[in-house]
Amino acid sequence: QVQLVESGGGLVQPGGSLRLSCAASGSIFSIYTMGWHRQAPGKQRELVATMHSSSITNYANSVKGRFTISRDNPKNTVYLQMISLRPEDAAVYYCNAVVSTSSNRRLEVWGQGTLVTVSS
Repeated sequence: QVQLVESGGGLVQPGGSLRLSCAASGSIFSIYTMGWHRQAPGKQRELVATMHSSSITNYANSVKGRFTISRDNPKNTVYLQMISLRPEDAAVYYCNAVVSTSSNRRLEVWGQGTLVTVSS
């Protein structure tokens, strides 16, 4: 069993900053990819940022230059540093990961989400 738990969401004013964390736990052998998606009410879930085991990153165009993804591999944790937040960034942010388990299984797992609200 593998779990992802997000934290760090909350209320921030436009132009403010927020840092999200996602910790993976369970029978994990290695993590290939970790990333973040978000979903606003009435909209499709969209990719925000990903980081692969090679440290290669990719970002949605809407967040480039404002969001930074990073990983702490020994802690099986991924972060999303968000600055210059805009009201349109408000969404539930979901952590996801592609992992190999201790029993040599490949899994894609998702967290339950953390709510980011951007409002004055």
